[in-house]
Amino acid sequence: MPAISQWIRLGAASVAVAALSYAAPARAADVIAEWSSIQMPPAPALKAVTVDPKTTALFLFDFMTENCGQRPRCVAAVPTLKAIHDKARAAGMLVAYTLPGGGKIIDPGIAPRPGEVVDQKAGGPDKFIGDDLDERLKAHGIKTVILCGTSAQGVGLGTGAGAAQRGYAVIYPVDCVPSESAFREAYAAWHMAGGGPPVTTKHVTVTRTSMITFANVK
Repeated sequence: MPAISQWIRLGAASVAVAALSYAAPARAADVIAEWSSIQMPPAPALKAVTVDPKTTALFLFDFMTENCGQRPRCVAAVPTLKAIHDKARAAGMLVAYTLPGGGKIIDPGIAPRPGEVVDQKAGGPDKFIGDDLDERLKAHGIKTVILCGTSAQGVGLGTGAGAAQRGYAVIYPVDCVPSESAFREAYAAWHMAGGGPPVTTKHVTVTRTSMITFANVK
């Protein structure tokens, strides 16, 4: 027969296995089954950033009355868009627009100037696809883009990832990528701040427009 010490060890092992079975319940079948128990991650840390106006472009994508005008969060962001637009203009930066389908800009204060290229065809989330945006940016010596667009889960993720994958440094200001809801903006910001693939997000700086400084501009 086993010695008493062996019985004690066997008993302790059985207790440990039982404890583990209670401490590690079986995983739910899928994320929908777990939905109510999932907690939001901490908010991304915003970082101040300084850009060179000569090699930086401001994107103002899809800010039209037809879509932005129907989204209260987008309408509320217009003064912020106007502020970053005016700073970019004063710094002599390139400003790029998309107004798919010939849509009307949401506010004349951020309208394109005569002679500027306005893309009216790029209607998808990644504005580089099926367009010469990459070539136009390179022709101007652009290395960094400040991404403002609606919506966050569309233009924000699509064009943000598209720009990063093409080698651009992406500035993602959370206050100028409005969507239909705060949650959609939140998951897009979380993704761009590091929740997405490192091959993309390592090129992204998540910030706020008030935290962007233009180098050599008084």
